[in-house]
Amino acid sequence: MNRDLDARPSSLRHLATVAAAAACLVGGTRLAAADGSKELRMATLAPSDSGWMKVLDRAAADVKKQTDGRVSVQYYPDGTQGDERDVIRKINLGQLDGAAVTSVGLSMIDESIRVLELPMMFDSVEELDYVADKMWSHFQKKFEKKGFTLNDRGDVGWIYFLSKNKVSSLSDLKDQKVWMWGDDGIVSAMYKKLSISGVPLGVPEVDSSLTSGRINACYGSPLAAMALGWGSKVKYMTSMPMSYAIGATVIKTDALKAIGEADQKTIKKITKNSSKKLRKQIRKDNADAQKKMKRKGVTIVETPPDMEADFRKAAEQVWKDLEGKVYSKQELADVLKYRDEYRAKHKK
Repeated sequence: MNRDLDARPSSLRHLATVAAAAACLVGGTRLAAADGSKELRMATLAPSDSGWMKVLDRAAADVKKQTDGRVSVQYYPDGTQGDERDVIRKINLGQLDGAAVTSVGLSMIDESIRVLELPMMFDSVEELDYVADKMWSHFQKKFEKKGFTLNDRGDVGWIYFLSKNKVSSLSDLKDQKVWMWGDDGIVSAMYKKLSISGVPLGVPEVDSSLTSGRINACYGSPLAAMALGWGSKVKYMTSMPMSYAIGATVIKTDALKAIGEADQKTIKKITKNSSKKLRKQIRKDNADAQKKMKRKGVTIVETPPDMEADFRKAAEQVWKDLEGKVYSKQELADVLKYRDEYRAKHKK
């Protein structure tokens, strides 16, 4: 795969500067090759050497091979195109064709998809998979109406609190300077309900803010924490996950329409297979990353029942509060219906 941004930094500390430079290189209309081949320009926060990029790179290679070079995919990893809000804006401006984003990025196209990522909603990945599989086509249709093709689900993983100081109660958490992704309305609603004062930052700012002391706690999956460098700056992780984070690749529909129909079908098939591989790979990588964090001295703090109960109570209130604002009453009802349907079928 072709990448033109080899001047990117090895960490995310200087991404703001690099993002501005990269925008100049990528901006403007896509240049058509002399042989008529098409290039899809895709951005992602995923680090270039991460499990996410390994799967995406393989898929990109498959696209080029199986279309006999008529279509190529160029990824800009490491957040070099900015945070996900920047990336979605650039897609809408025609400076990028698509992106591999988390649900926060997806929510900037259609916020209702966040109903699949509500805090304390699922007890297992099997529950999530069952519900998401039932509802994914619903969201694909909504995205299509907004000019985007929503491919199959990717994976981020269970989201835990990570901190420099031990957090064994809600009171402890309130005492931390906790990161809050500025574009994440659901986490913001949870923090407000729990009286936690979050420090709003973009993902590219978290690493340097942990180093400088601007924040001393954050949240993420074990794999994300290790890949983004956060894991080396914290000492503790809660045993309780707050939610399960998902993502997906989106492509501007107009960009796909510029590609031949047969090649579109090839891309769709490859991305579908890639998504399945990605979920399997990332789940394994998250388990491995958690073990690695423990070996490097991060202590898993057992979350006491009363703290978990406080989170569950707040979460259920947030589910209701966001109904009609972020997602519809029917969408929340469907999530609960399918989740309970799965539980009824798999009673222990």
